[in-house]
Amino acid sequence: MFGKIKKNYFLLISTFLVLYFFFNLLDGERGLFSFFKKKEILINLKNKEAKLKNKINDFNSKNSLLSDKLDLDYIEILIREKFLFGKVDETLYIINNNDS
Repeated sequence: MFGKIKKNYFLLISTFLVLYFFFNLLDGERGLFSFFKKKEILINLKNKEAKLKNKINDFNSKNSLLSDKLDLDYIEILIREKFLFGKVDETLYIINNNDS
């Protein structure tokens, strides 16, 4: 038995090394499957970053309407939204969005 193992020692070791590298190539920490998972996570994070940048730009524009030059139209929109305030002989319609 040991004689056969000694004869095929190189073949046995090389087979195990090839299998080891093959499995690590596909499924290791830096393997192919891990690469695609990390690539998908990167795409999701970039989309989230773009949405957050749009929100920040929106907040900056709203903030500039309230601080730099006082925009009366924007203040009227805020008052109507927050306090449900309307003008005389004006009918208010409240529409609830149940999207979330």
